[in-house]
Amino acid sequence: MTDPGSATQKPHTCLRNVASLWTGTEVVRGVDVMMAEGHIVTIERSSGGGGSAIDIDATGLIAMPGLVDCHTHTVWAGTRLGDFVRRQSGESYAAILEGGGGIHTTVHATRGASDEVLRALCRARLDTMLASGVTTVEIKSGYALTIEGEARLLRIARECAGPQRVVTTFLGAHAIPPDRDRAAYVDEVCGPMLAACLAYADGIDVYCDRGAFTLAEAERILRAGKAVGLSIRAHAEQVDGTGIAALAATLGALSCDHLERLDDAGIAAMARAGTVAVLLPGAMLYLHDSAPPIAKLRAAGVALSVATDFNPGSSPVRDLWTCATLACLTMGLSPEEALGGITVNAARALGLAGVGELRAGAVADVALYKPPPGEIADPRVLVQYMGGHRAEMVFVGGARVG
Repeated sequence: MTDPGSATQKPHTCLRNVASLWTGTEVVRGVDVMMAEGHIVTIERSSGGGGSAIDIDATGLIAMPGLVDCHTHTVWAGTRLGDFVRRQSGESYAAILEGGGGIHTTVHATRGASDEVLRALCRARLDTMLASGVTTVEIKSGYALTIEGEARLLRIARECAGPQRVVTTFLGAHAIPPDRDRAAYVDEVCGPMLAACLAYADGIDVYCDRGAFTLAEAERILRAGKAVGLSIRAHAEQVDGTGIAALAATLGALSCDHLERLDDAGIAAMARAGTVAVLLPGAMLYLHDSAPPIAKLRAAGVALSVATDFNPGSSPVRDLWTCATLACLTMGLSPEEALGGITVNAARALGLAGVGELRAGAVADVALYKPPPGEIADPRVLVQYMGGHRAEMVFVGGARVG
């Protein structure tokens, strides 16, 4: 993981007179937030006074922990407009993928792009996220499917870190290249490709589904990553129910993502393991899919997070706030669950302690917002109004970056 850190942070910055604040679990009102040495020192009732090295007037503003987008595919080149047109004509995502389109279209374009082009595209996308208050972004590989190419994508993702925190995930198991023998490619993912990517990866992921990797292949791939110290996660139960959620949770997965066809065994395994459910309403909407079993996940005590799944094909959605609202409208989350889903639970899905929450001792990642015109200053109103929210100020590790 690359972290911008707080080396340039000036001590004792105070956000004065914050109208309302989302701690990660609840709304509090009328507070001052003191930051020093990259962390939150205190959150106290507004005093109205000064005295800090830097005092910032936050009167009327909503404070959020810096948002965490815990599932993205941000490094790619090319377009998938053709896929969108085909899906709107009735062709399924799985059929397009199995016919050599989908992910494979992006792989071809990404392989042909220079480092400079990929870096510029990734940085521009991250800048858009930062403007909306996203201070931590998970970025997967998976659009090269070669040893050198997958390592290149992860390296570029890390090079694009700062001011945001970037968490990288090796996803060589995104698809079987059409020109490769299946067994030989799985051997490569578990061997030389994993070895080449290890220096640039924080975690490992696998797409286990119809048209992608089988349960047995996925288990082998995840075990290989775990054996060399990578955290594990899985694209799980999206198109078909495969059993990957239960398997991944048993292996200690931080998260299982998608989950539209999650069964009771998977829910129980995730609950036992403390595996986070990453909900991706952008993909669900673009693929005209049904919702995951939210009520059962909630009843089992599985933590719910929300991410964009930002990619050029199944979820070309850059705005995490939009996804928070969609998670309420299409999946049945409460506004409070959606806020937790893009902050503290999203950080948990990445294994990041002290991120995505505002409390004494937490990392001082903060985003400040004006409420929509005429609205009250309450974090939940940012979920009520769909998307387009731009942060007035953004701090990462206590240092102002936007």
